Amino acid sequence: MSDNKKQEKDFTPEVEALLPEAEKLAKSGKLQESLDKIFTLEKLTRNAADLSSTTKLTKAAVQHCYDARDYPLLNSTVQLLSKKHGQLKAAIQAFVELVIGWLPEIKSKDGIERWLELLETLRTVTEGKIFLETPRARVTLLLSQHHEALSQSSTGKDSKESLQKASDLLSELQVETYSSMERREKTEFILEQMRLLIKVARQKDTEVGAEKAKTSVDGGESEWIKVRVGGRKVNEDFLKEKDNEDLKLKYYDMMIQHALHQDEYLDVAKFYYKVWETPSIKEDTNSKGKAALEHIAYYIVLAPHTNEQSDMLHHLFTDPALTKLELQYNLVKCFVTQELMRWPGIESIYGKFLRKTPVFSQEKRWEDLHTRVVEHNIRVVAAYYTRITLDRLSSLLDLSRKETEAILSRLVVGGTVFAKTDRPAGIVSFRAKRNAEDVMNDWSSDMQKLLSLVEKTWMGMNAAVAAQSRVKS
Repeated sequence: MSDNKKQEKDFTPEVEALLPEAEKLAKSGKLQESLDKIFTLEKLTRNAADLSSTTKLTKAAVQHCYDARDYPLLNSTVQLLSKKHGQLKAAIQAFVELVIGWLPEIKSKDGIERWLELLETLRTVTEGKIFLETPRARVTLLLSQHHEALSQSSTGKDSKESLQKASDLLSELQVETYSSMERREKTEFILEQMRLLIKVARQKDTEVGAEKAKTSVDGGESEWIKVRVGGRKVNEDFLKEKDNEDLKLKYYDMMIQHALHQDEYLDVAKFYYKVWETPSIKEDTNSKGKAALEHIAYYIVLAPHTNEQSDMLHHLFTDPALTKLELQYNLVKCFVTQELMRWPGIESIYGKFLRKTPVFSQEKRWEDLHTRVVEHNIRVVAAYYTRITLDRLSSLLDLSRKETEAILSRLVVGGTVFAKTDRPAGIVSFRAKRNAEDVMNDWSSDMQKLLSLVEKTWMGMNAAVAAQSRVKS
């Protein structure tokens, strides 16, 4: 198949003369005779590399089959024309796109069986042909949507298999490498792949159970990984364009779902921040914009303490938009202030409202908030104390001694704080052991400060003595 061959002859007059004759034969019921005449001339135009004439003849052949509603003949004609020796690529593209345009009408008027037969024919014809990768992707999307619809109408095993089939059909398309597909359509395909993968993953997780889903082979963890990989194929700079806001919101919604499945609260907060930055969302201060900002506040305080989390938390606290949300502002303020937060007080002030929100209605996230409060309090204690008894620390944290040791150990291992526990004595030391270099650096710094003060004092004394001598004289 090649269009590089130079045209040897122009068959336009012959084609213009044949087409009305062939159409007349097709309408009189002599469809096969009409096709034979077209195929005879089509061979000549194809061998002469007459693209225009070949395209007209191939399109006329499939058109007559469609007009006669002879779908078996239409399917065989499409396959025959695509397999002819030396068939021109542009001619194949032309009649394939023509046939694709008939699919909606065939589905509504002639039934789903005829539609599926033609769909499979088109998938067979387009398979392995780079110049037909975009048409193949489009017909595959239609077939995938059909199987998804079957999964919603059926129950049990059939539903699961249909949904898996729909996801597999789209996942096999590597649309990110397609050069002939527009950027927006390419992004839409990737988002559709991610959406179906999430749907399959949730179905599998539900069957296995939430607790075993992340470790079980039968769970949807493999699909969740594919969702993450698919998310990396999307160009986020392209989503920032005003015309692509709908794609941006779809993309970050799915990334939020993925991050929540992994309990990656910091990523969730960052994705919600991307949503909130969208002009249409930010302008809607009473609904979507407000909801996005609330979720940013909730998930940033739920995220474990890191430099990135701390930086984002302080930037959010200084944002004027947050001050309009009194409860969320005060909650964030508690975490940026170097003061102890007593959990019973937090629970009494914020618990009644927060437990009604979709975020904290889940018991695990409420427990995670408690953990973040305790971790914040330990960092505050570490900043003000060098040594403290374990019992006193437990009372400040409103925890049992065993719980305090467990959380403190986890923070030490994670590098959040430095601490050593003398369990027999029941004392916790937050002062790190200094090496000789640290001691010498501190001594050098202290000496510089001392000499600076001595020099400043000496200059002051000299000024005072000079002033007195002028007075006496």
